[in-house]
Amino acid sequence: MKCPFCGDPNTQVTDTRENEDGDVVRRRRRCVKCDKRFTTYERIDLKMPHIVKRNGNRSEFDHAKLAGSMKLALRKRPVTMEAIEAAVDRIEAKLLALGEQEVPSEKVGELVMKELKKLDKVAYIRFASVYRNFADVDEFSEVIREVQARPRRNRGPQTSPPSEDDLFGN
Repeated sequence: MKCPFCGDPNTQVTDTRENEDGDVVRRRRRCVKCDKRFTTYERIDLKMPHIVKRNGNRSEFDHAKLAGSMKLALRKRPVTMEAIEAAVDRIEAKLLALGEQEVPSEKVGELVMKELKKLDKVAYIRFASVYRNFADVDEFSEVIREVQARPRRNRGPQTSPPSEDDLFGN
């Protein structure tokens, strides 16, 4: 490591510490020539893939933009900020796991919809309506039916829901 004071390449590490998360290493160094001390930090540098938009333009992945889109869909919904951040982290991890330099924006949108579907059905429908650019009410209905469709589990005989008379004791 080159000394920032005199430029000499001969420095010694006097102390090394990791932060609590273990993702940053702090090193105290001393220059052999001028005897000045300085601190360096080592971090993991993961390269997120570039996003290829529908029109062919490319842009850098933006964590804040992704989180903002999800927060907008989840506005006034009972979902914690921690849950949103965890979902964004899962999306980032999936994008990194692809190992690609470029990813189509459609892939990112599909990952967002999967996470929103797990977090909140209303937010999922909100996002899907904008992302898929719904042209009419039938497309809304189709997505609502998709959300309402639940796989049935074999729990023995199926009972019908109580009638209105049963609910009100009539």
